[in-house]
Amino acid sequence: MSPTRRTTRRPLARRRLTGVVAVGLVLASATACSSEAADQWRRGGMPEGITQQSTIIQTAWIGAWIAALATGVVVWGLILWAVAFHRKKKNSPDRLPPQVRYNLPIEILYTVVPVIMVAVFFYFTARDETEIMKVDGNAPVKVAVEGYQWSWRFTTDFQGQKVVTAGVPVDLSKQNVQTPQGPQLVLPENTKIQFDLHSADVIHSFWVPAFLFKEDVFPGNVHNKFEITTLNKTGVFFGRCAELCGVDHSRMLFSVKLVPQAEFDQYIKTQAGSAQ
Repeated sequence: MSPTRRTTRRPLARRRLTGVVAVGLVLASATACSSEAADQWRRGGMPEGITQQSTIIQTAWIGAWIAALATGVVVWGLILWAVAFHRKKKNSPDRLPPQVRYNLPIEILYTVVPVIMVAVFFYFTARDETEIMKVDGNAPVKVAVEGYQWSWRFTTDFQGQKVVTAGVPVDLSKQNVQTPQGPQLVLPENTKIQFDLHSADVIHSFWVPAFLFKEDVFPGNVHNKFEITTLNKTGVFFGRCAELCGVDHSRMLFSVKLVPQAEFDQYIKTQAGSAQ
């Protein structure tokens, strides 16, 4: 074997070894995160919901993806079928494939099917939206949310006692992804809660990703209301304004803390009548 061939094989062997190690690291990390990845796939990339309403939204999201993928498979199949069976023939290059213009059954088919699909989507969307936006007014906890440039004020009303929590624009240079800044809204788990949204200046948007839901906050005499029922999941969840509302829009952050009912009762007892 010549020296030249030996020197060219050694770098190739090193590259192969590096590739094997890289693949091994990827597989190891994938195995370590397999449970989390499986949950993400199961939810279609959505965060884990913390309300009963989020289950409805999650189901609608997955259903829409299934319908979209099924439609895509049919369309891709028709495209591939046309490419495979309606190509120009080598033995008769000037011969046109069978034409389907003015074919009434086919034209009716590709007109009626999309209309049915849109109607089905509309039905399920209207049904889920009606359920999500339903407000019966008997929630034991009521929260008035006021958005302003550039923070939030939460007034929590429970059994005649009120706690007011107001914030200031968050200093993004000190923002920690593990420790949210801004005003914190404390809520009990496994409880129905009514939100009343209002803006003091411009349009904002109240968004807690773990709710899988956001609602615009309008100025004037417009008060958007919705209700949620929290699940038995304690923790702190990030929130933010999802509407570009001015120069410090990105600093309009807050958090929601779900706690057991006993802890929430103590929170209301100790904080009622005071401004945080």
